[in-house]
Amino acid sequence: MMDKLFILSLIGILMVSGVVAKMVYTDLDILEKLENFDIPEDDDDDTKLFDLPSFTSRSSGKNLVNVDTFGAAGDGVSDDTQAFVSAWNKACGMPKSVLLVPQGRTYLVNATKFNGPCETKLVIQIDGKIVAPDEPSNWDPKFQRIWLEFSKLKGVVFQGNGVIDGSGSKWWAASCKKNKSNPCKSAPTALTIESSSGVKVTGLTIQNSQQMNFIIARSNSVRVSNVMVSSPGDSPNTDGIHITGSTNVVLQDCKIGTGDDCVSIVNASSNIKMKKIYCGPGHGISIGSLGNNNSTGIVTNVVLDTAFLKETTNGLRIKTYQGGSGYVQDVRFTNVQMQDVSNPILIDQFYCDNPTSCQNQTSAVKISQIMYRNITGTTKSEKAIKFACSDSVPCSHIVLNNVNLEGRDGQVEAYCNSAEGFG
Repeated sequence: MMDKLFILSLIGILMVSGVVAKMVYTDLDILEKLENFDIPEDDDDDTKLFDLPSFTSRSSGKNLVNVDTFGAAGDGVSDDTQAFVSAWNKACGMPKSVLLVPQGRTYLVNATKFNGPCETKLVIQIDGKIVAPDEPSNWDPKFQRIWLEFSKLKGVVFQGNGVIDGSGSKWWAASCKKNKSNPCKSAPTALTIESSSGVKVTGLTIQNSQQMNFIIARSNSVRVSNVMVSSPGDSPNTDGIHITGSTNVVLQDCKIGTGDDCVSIVNASSNIKMKKIYCGPGHGISIGSLGNNNSTGIVTNVVLDTAFLKETTNGLRIKTYQGGSGYVQDVRFTNVQMQDVSNPILIDQFYCDNPTSCQNQTSAVKISQIMYRNITGTTKSEKAIKFACSDSVPCSHIVLNNVNLEGRDGQVEAYCNSAEGFG
């Protein structure tokens, strides 16, 4: 066990570097803010209004719209796209509608945009399985980045015990990440929530996406609970849940195993809360990447409370490119247990995932006010903590509290460059 020895040695490294001053009132203020700030969760009682038994009866006042009624075959072979579009148009146009994808059946659906706005209290009840065509060469080029996209919705519930399956194996084989002789191309995301608000997603399984599994984009007040995301550990760029340009997002009780970040949070996102997250396999829980191609990246107010990461290539990661601008600020990682994780705690301001090497640049995304509290477990790497920060834009106010990480032989180290903080 390392415990106090580990923390003291890390702080000692920082002090020798001359970048940790005495704890002043500013530090105390920041510490108190990080300890206490939280993102409120929505009251979940209203989802009980949409239990399946209630809307199957006529007395419930719900308008049941079954995709089978519009000619869906549900045999996994016939193209059911038009039946889904027709059912969507019907359900979207009536208040208190339930769009039902029945259990026990498999529906083949091509790339489709389901656009709102819709009438009030729409429920998408997915109990069956929706599968994508598995041949990339036949994919409609108009929908290069999407498979199932829902946009401009307000107050909509996605729920059920069903499966959304991207049939991604041929897409993965054609990726330049799998074979460098392949061209680097974008691939579809299985499920996208775009430009929406007041959306709840619960109970679903999203698997084998062509690229990213689930994107929340340019949306506000989205709650995701009891969702499972599953793709093979070697599937390229298959982020589990990707949050971009969104605010007030809650992820709770989700199990994610994939070939890339379990959760990734990128530019213009704030007030993100993750609670009770299982991650593995995958690349961990990441903020970034930010700042690629000299762009601006801003992420603020992120909370992770209670997570278990198993055999992931990274643990808690913040990654930015050189040359970017903007900031990552007010982030708290608490109550995280790790098992055989490489790079458990990582800030990397020299991240580079471009086909060619990245040039050295002085500007950088500023990273400050980051707390790691109650982080325990085992690591595969010698460096349990790595703060690789920019000399010109150092990391500041990094707070470590009760970090207890041990290697297989009990010996681990901390690496710090241009990082300022306290314990």
